[in-house]
Amino acid sequence: MGGLGGAMVALFEVAYQFGIAGAGVAGAAALLYTAPVLVALIAKPILGERLTPLRFALAAVVMIGAAMAVMGKSDDATQSSVALPSLVVGVIGGLLAAVSYATTTVLARWTVPRYGSYRMLFWEALGGVVILAIILPLAGHAPAPPPTTDGWLYTLALAGGGVVLANFLFFAGVRRIEATPTAVAATIEPVVGALLAFLLLGQHLTLMGWVGLVMVVGGVAAGYLKEGLEQQLDTQPKHAGRSV
Repeated sequence: MGGLGGAMVALFEVAYQFGIAGAGVAGAAALLYTAPVLVALIAKPILGERLTPLRFALAAVVMIGAAMAVMGKSDDATQSSVALPSLVVGVIGGLLAAVSYATTTVLARWTVPRYGSYRMLFWEALGGVVILAIILPLAGHAPAPPPTTDGWLYTLALAGGGVVLANFLFFAGVRRIEATPTAVAATIEPVVGALLAFLLLGQHLTLMGWVGLVMVVGGVAAGYLKEGLEQQLDTQPKHAGRSV
């Protein structure tokens, strides 16, 4: 568990940086949000989850909407000036990040209900740190501590909120629902990011970006409405049998 989870954490952190460097922030994020479709595909053979046409369609809608949202920023820089080899490396990096994210989601769905969130996060984080501590110096990119107090505060805030708290909330979801709807729901991230950027930083979206946000919200809402209705239909025969 720790080895595979740690390897996926390390792969994600490295691959996503290559994705950003080669394809830009928007391009790397768009590639990352292919993860819900990947989860839907691999959760069926590994976890035995249902892969219905509607579930797959909703994952695809959310994926496309997320791509439109992150590509629809009015101030995004174009990637037309990026050299083709760098762009190819960026695309590969973004896709590898999506694969690692999807694998981690499926692993969490299997592990968390059995061993708990604390153990999952501990071994996953420890494995990732150990692997990166070995690989990065060998690649000539040894980690350096923040040089200022503000840097340390930012790092601690990012670790506490963006890593620990985010993972515990994610694990709370994956403990209760299947991997595919969990991955679909997590794709609400670009919606929150776009709204915060609009309110706090004055950044705006193009029409394509707003349409993408609507697709994400609609896909997530439709997915949970469908799951909720199915659970109600599953429990109705039981309640009916008890009342007879």
